Amino acid sequence: MWGNNNANGGVPIVQGVAVNSAPFQTSLAPQNISNTDYGQDFKSSPQTASNSGNAGYGEGFNGSKGEAQPKQFNDVFFAILFYAHLGIMGFFLVGSLGGQQNGGGYGGIIYLCLVCGIFAIGLASISLGFMMKFAAGLIKMALFFSIGCSLAMGLIGFMFGQLMMGIMGLLSFAFGCCYAFFAWSRIPFAAANLTTALTAVRANLGMSVVAYVFLGLAMGWTVSWSIVTAGMMDAYGNGVVYLFLVSYYWTHQVLQNTVHVTAAGVVGTWWFAPNEATSFCSQAVGDSFTRATTYSFGSICFGSLIVALIQALRTLNHQLRDNEEFQIVVCIIDCILGCIESILEYFNKWAYVYVGLYGYSYLDAGKNVIGLFQNKGWSVIVADDLTDNVLFMVNVGIGLITGLIGLMISKMDQNIFADLNVENPGGAGFLAGLVVGFVMSSILLNVVSSAVNTVIVCFAESPQEFDVNHPQLSMEMRTAWKQAYPEECRHI
Repeated sequence: MWGNNNANGGVPIVQGVAVNSAPFQTSLAPQNISNTDYGQDFKSSPQTASNSGNAGYGEGFNGSKGEAQPKQFNDVFFAILFYAHLGIMGFFLVGSLGGQQNGGGYGGIIYLCLVCGIFAIGLASISLGFMMKFAAGLIKMALFFSIGCSLAMGLIGFMFGQLMMGIMGLLSFAFGCCYAFFAWSRIPFAAANLTTALTAVRANLGMSVVAYVFLGLAMGWTVSWSIVTAGMMDAYGNGVVYLFLVSYYWTHQVLQNTVHVTAAGVVGTWWFAPNEATSFCSQAVGDSFTRATTYSFGSICFGSLIVALIQALRTLNHQLRDNEEFQIVVCIIDCILGCIESILEYFNKWAYVYVGLYGYSYLDAGKNVIGLFQNKGWSVIVADDLTDNVLFMVNVGIGLITGLIGLMISKMDQNIFADLNVENPGGAGFLAGLVVGFVMSSILLNVVSSAVNTVIVCFAESPQEFDVNHPQLSMEMRTAWKQAYPEECRHI
């Protein structure tokens, strides 16, 4: 099943680097990999499957493996729309700053966001090294963390008279306990995925530089957005809130997904041609980053906008919870929006792997990668989110710590939010620190999440190349995967 690709003399596909590899040998002898053409994509392997048998999939997909697409700008309209939106926000920012006689009105807020952002960067960096050493232990901890959060939500709901919230929390707690019971045997599987992904990240730490750059951009965007939104709400009232929420979430989604696409390209190169992706600033990092910010940027903006629209609606819906007359309606709407958001984010995380590896447009990438898992019978495997639980737990922990830092700063200086007429500066400081810390951490740790997703896709497509290039990791992954999913992984 897997041998058809290389048995026909195919060449591995990874965005950013082209290599020649000898056909896979049953003895697992090292392939003769040579760097023949930097800056070009891997040429796709000939497949025995016919494209005509894959109706409904994107162009160039054969059901078994993606194919490198021509270098062209995809989904251009959404890239133009995103840049136009940034131009409008820049115009509003200049106007907001010009309307202030001095910078004192926003100086305190800027200081608070910067301090919380710096702490978030440091904490996220430390946690990255910690995850490399304690992958399995953290996965177990994350399972208990998710269960504990559900129980806490239920208890808080009953304590404050929010009956629906309490019921939903307890139901989530019960489902969480059942999930932990059935998922416990899959912890070695998730740990193997995480270890492989962290090994790839550690071999290409230049990806962390990209993440840090985007962290800085996210910090600057958060501060600028806060200034613009405060000024616009003073001028036009709450009617503009939704548009500015979409702007905020869209930009952060674009920043996060650009890192995701870059990491996918780098990890793919590490998988197929480790000699080309084993240095701090390897050529694979530069090529993947260039592709993500040029040819594939429109695709990134497209998927990010869809998620941002739902996130903004959920935020507005949360504001209605103070109205006791609509508690049930609010909970139902939030549940629906939450399901839609989860589906879109699930689609995006796999779609962007194919965008990074092969340069597909957004919709084709999503259809093709989901088609791959369906053809392999791996739908159950990719639905497993044990690793995502770890990253979410770390992001929440960092957000809470930076929230406390924001609370301390606002308590020490009661005038930080004075010009914004905030009644509870301590609460506002905690919330601002929480949001900044969570967003900053999520962008940096998104490198790890992207690496895990790319590992799963590459293992579905090309386990034999992994056997040749990384035999020890391959053996650990095969063993763990077959123990967790013996039926789905019978062919690897």
